[in-house]
Amino acid sequence: MEHTFQIQNLKCGGCAHTIITRLEELEGISNVVVDNDAHSVHFSYNKTKELESVMTLLSTLGYPAEGESNPLTKKAKSFVSCAVGRLNS
Repeated sequence: MEHTFQIQNLKCGGCAHTIITRLEELEGISNVVVDNDAHSVHFSYNKTKELESVMTLLSTLGYPAEGESNPLTKKAKSFVSCAVGRLNS
């Protein structure tokens, strides 16, 4: 099965690298594609419960789904995730 989330705080390739790396570490998640222009994350998954794991991880990294709360703390986390992604890409 496949799903796409529209996310907030997505800025650059560093963000994308962090998101791809971290989501592909989740069991049952594969083929992660981040579209910076569309502010979206597309991926394949095996079970419906894995969607919640993806949403939780994205929010923890600072990239909450569109429509979710996006306080300053999440925005700050996205800058840290972005920097880490740039260093590791």
